[in-house]
Amino acid sequence: MNTTDNEILLELFLALDAPEGLRAELVNGEILIRLPVDGYHCHLISELTGQVWRKSATEMQMSENKGLRLVASGHHPADHVIPDVTFAPEELRLFRGAPSWMEPDGVAMVAEVTSAKPDQDRIAKRHCYARAGIPLYLLIDREKSQVSLFAKPHRDEYTEVHLAAFGEPLALPAPFDFDLDTKPFL
Repeated sequence: MNTTDNEILLELFLALDAPEGLRAELVNGEILIRLPVDGYHCHLISELTGQVWRKSATEMQMSENKGLRLVASGHHPADHVIPDVTFAPEELRLFRGAPSWMEPDGVAMVAEVTSAKPDQDRIAKRHCYARAGIPLYLLIDREKSQVSLFAKPHRDEYTEVHLAAFGEPLALPAPFDFDLDTKPFL
C-alpha cells in the first residue's frame, strides 16, 4: 500500500461506527470486526485480572477493551488494536482522561484470550505489540490450553517466550513479580 492508500484506510477505519457490542480494530492494514465475547472468555479475563489485582508487587491499573494506537509497520497505517486487558502501574494514571485511541507509552502488559480467529492473537497482534515496544504480552490460548508470555520486544517480535499448560504456574516478571495460577483456567 502506498501512503495515500494508508491514509484512506485509516480515515475509513476512524470513521467506522461499529454497531453496539461489536469492536472494530485495524491490524496490519486489515479492518477486523469482533463479536461480543462468550462466558469462558469473560471467566479467563476475570481470573487474570483478579490475580493481578491481589498478587502484583506493583499496584496496577487495568482497562478492558482500551484502544491502543500503535506504530505503523511501514507498509500499513498505524495499528489500532483493542487488547482484552491493558495493565499499567497505578502511579502513572494512564487511563484517566485518555482518548479512545491512546498511545501505549507506560503500558506494562497487554493480555488477549484467543477468539474466533486465534492466529490474529497468536501472530498478528503479537507483532503489533512487539513493534510498539510493549514489554509483556500475555496470551491465554483456549484451543491449546496454554498461556504464553512474550517478553523483551525487538522490532516486530518478542525475543523471549515462556509457556505454561493450563494448571501449571507461569512466572510474571517485574513489575508484577508473582506466579500466575492457571488452575482456574481449566
